Amino acid sequence: MRQVVVLEEAAGDLEEARGFYDAKEPGVGDYCVTSLLADIESLALYHGIHQRQSKCFRMLASRFAFGIYYLEAEQETRVVAVLDLRRNPSWIRQQVTRRQ
Repeated sequence: MRQVVVLEEAAGDLEEARGFYDAKEPGVGDYCVTSLLADIESLALYHGIHQRQSKCFRMLASRFAFGIYYLEAEQETRVVAVLDLRRNPSWIRQQVTRRQ
């Protein structure tokens, strides 16, 4: 199985998502992050099959409105961003482009 690495900025995105949902209702943030991490772990098997957005691949999260953006390296899959898809599309493009 392939190794999946969550880069520092993507880990920050997960914490931001946790904070957003916990502000709405305590405990939902943990559920959100657990769900997103399960999706990220699935990249060990399903990497490279998702739609490309510039140089990154984008996997849609299964339970929340998030896109998981990742790059393929020779030995690993690198998650560069986990972004809320309800944000402005130009902001999302800017974030993904900057993190490549």
